[in-house]
Amino acid sequence: MSSKTLISIVGPTAIGKTALAIELAQHFGTEILSADSRQFFSEMEIGTAKPNELELAAVKHHFINSHSVEHLFSTGDFEIQALAVLKEIFEKNDIAVLVGGSGLYVNALLNGLDEMPEIDLSIRDKLNKQFVMEGINVIQKQLAECDPEYFAKVDQNNPQRMIRGLEVFLSTGRKLSSMLSSTKKERPFEVIKIGLNTDRAILYNRINQRVDQMINLGLVQEVKGLMQFKNHNALNTVGYSEIFDYLDHKISLNEAVMAIKQNTRRFAKRQLTWFRRDEEINWFEPGNTNKVIALIGELIIKKG
Repeated sequence: MSSKTLISIVGPTAIGKTALAIELAQHFGTEILSADSRQFFSEMEIGTAKPNELELAAVKHHFINSHSVEHLFSTGDFEIQALAVLKEIFEKNDIAVLVGGSGLYVNALLNGLDEMPEIDLSIRDKLNKQFVMEGINVIQKQLAECDPEYFAKVDQNNPQRMIRGLEVFLSTGRKLSSMLSSTKKERPFEVIKIGLNTDRAILYNRINQRVDQMINLGLVQEVKGLMQFKNHNALNTVGYSEIFDYLDHKISLNEAVMAIKQNTRRFAKRQLTWFRRDEEINWFEPGNTNKVIALIGELIIKKG
């Protein structure tokens, strides 16, 4: 039994994961790894709801602003790099904190990834060109037909995820969902899983307020400054693609804001569907930090 413990905090967007992670990291005197697939990118700030300067200064964070939108950063890359960071943290501390709502990245670190098959690069190139010429809807429709299980799990507004699932099927004839094995890789640490959730109406209200705050903080100007990266996969995501449509005069600003809120609510629903399947997650309402700390203490004693 390992004496090292990784506390994994998951839940839907806007639920308060960052605040809890910082409180836990401060309590246990440790560091945080982000598993938010959009907060990795240094060019994306307001639309990803990254921890602010005070929060970043309060606790050392890893995988915030760590990569550029110009470079792909896969779940496999994250698994390798996050394990290396954890090894360094565990040389100094017995506890580390993982936080984020990107289920594929959380799973990559906690359970490991299966070996993925070789992909026909001509198929990938064809799909990327199809996305540029015809948009994401065509890719979404194809993937939903070929691999509905994978389609239901991931961010359907993320073309990189959509193309990944489709290229695997077209290259191998097998569903990517069937390759995401439940067989766990051995890890040199114990895991305690904490989930945050609340009443749907409260969550949706928090999401709407966050989107309004992003607009007030200058999301439109941020996206305008990223026009040169518009076709990069990292930018084809909720909060950015809608503003690009506004800047391209396809929709009004009010329509863009309403679309961001709707798409974010849909994304939160998919996140909850993903995480609710994990029976090892201990669920709490936001704001119950003391109860979370008490449970972690009990579980560490029980596991160790």
